[in-house]
Amino acid sequence: MYVRRLELVDFRSYQRVFVEFEAGPAVLVGPNGVGKTNLVEALGYLATLGSHRVATDAPLVRAGAERAVVRAEMINEGRELLVELQIEPGRANKARLGRAPATRPRDILGALKLVLFAPEDIALVRGDPDGRRKFLDELLVARQPRMAGVRADYERVVKQRNALLRTAYLTKRVRGAGGDLSTLDVWDAHLAQHGAKLWAARLELAATLAPLVTTAYEAVAAGKGAAGLAYVSKTPAPEPASLGPAPAEAGALSRAPDGADLEKVLAEAIRERRPAEIERGVTLVGPHRDDLALTLGDLPAKGYASHGESWSVALALRLAAYELLRAGGSEPVLALDDVFAELDTGRRERLADLVSGAEQVLVTCAVDDDVPARLRGARYTVRDGEVRRG
Repeated sequence: MYVRRLELVDFRSYQRVFVEFEAGPAVLVGPNGVGKTNLVEALGYLATLGSHRVATDAPLVRAGAERAVVRAEMINEGRELLVELQIEPGRANKARLGRAPATRPRDILGALKLVLFAPEDIALVRGDPDGRRKFLDELLVARQPRMAGVRADYERVVKQRNALLRTAYLTKRVRGAGGDLSTLDVWDAHLAQHGAKLWAARLELAATLAPLVTTAYEAVAAGKGAAGLAYVSKTPAPEPASLGPAPAEAGALSRAPDGADLEKVLAEAIRERRPAEIERGVTLVGPHRDDLALTLGDLPAKGYASHGESWSVALALRLAAYELLRAGGSEPVLALDDVFAELDTGRRERLADLVSGAEQVLVTCAVDDDVPARLRGARYTVRDGEVRRG
C-alpha cells in the first residue's frame, strides 16, 4: 500500500495543500515549525481517527476556520481507494469512503494502514499506562477494524458506569445517603461482556507482538540487551486463558484466551470491588486499568533504560507493529517523523537497513544529512504553507 495523493484543507497550518507521492522513500525537508509533521499527522488521523500529538480535534483546525478536511488517495495492490474525513470540533466528524458517505467515521478504519513513529513515542516507554493501552488498541483496530466497535462499546460502558457511580458518591457526600444504583447490575453485565472481548483481544495481540519486539530491538540495538513485552492485567486471567510461551512467528498463538472464562472472571471481580467503587465513585475493574510491561533484560524499561535504550524500545514497538500488519497481507505505509535527529549514527543506519525495502516510507527531517542515503528518495521542500517536489 502507498499514498499517491494527500490533500489538506484548513488542517493545522495549511489553508490548502496537495502533495503527490510515489511508492518508495520520500523525504519531507524543512526548518522546524513549517508543517512537516502536520502532513504525517493528517495521515495518522485518517488511519486511527486520532492525533499522536493532541487529545482533542480543535487544534487540528486552522485558526479562523470552522472545519478541516483530510483527503487521501491510496493504491493497494493496484486498486485505488479514496478516503476523506471532515473534522468539525464540537460536532460529529463526517467521512467518505470511495465516493460514498460513510455511516460512521470509524467505517473508514482499515482503509489506510499506517505505522507512524514520532518523538512523542518516547512516552510509550517513559509515560503512563494509557499511552501503552492506546498503542495496543490502535494496533488491534488496524489488524481487525471491527475491534473499533468493541473498543467504543467498552469505553461507552465505562463512561456511563462512572457517571452513575460518581453521582451516587456525590449524593452520599451531600445528603449522607447513596444515590440510586438500581441500574448498576445492568452496567456490570455490560462491563464484563465488552471488557472480556477487549481483554481477550489484547492478550492475544500482546503474545503475538512480544517476539517481534524482541527481534526488532535486537536489530536496532545491535544485540546490546534484550527487550521484552508482556500484558499486565489488574484482574488475573484464569489458567485456561494462559497463552503459554511466546509464539515464534507473527500470527501464531499457542493457546487462544477464552472470552467466556474472562467474562466470568471480570463479573466476579466487579462484584468483589463494588463496595470500593461505590466508596470512590469510579470503576476499578476492567482492561481500562491494565498496562503493557516493557523490559530490558530483567529490569523494567521505565526508570532503568537510558535515553538511547528508551528510543530503541519505542522504535522496536513500532517496527514490531509494522511487521505484524505486514504479515496480515497488506503492507502498511511507514512514516518516520523527525526520528533520525534523535538517533546516533549506528541506530540511523540500522533503522534504514530495516525499513528501506518498505513499499512506502515517508520521512520528515530538518537536515538532509540526518537521513541515511538509502532513504533519500523523492525530496519535498516544506516552507511557507507549501510543499514542493525537489
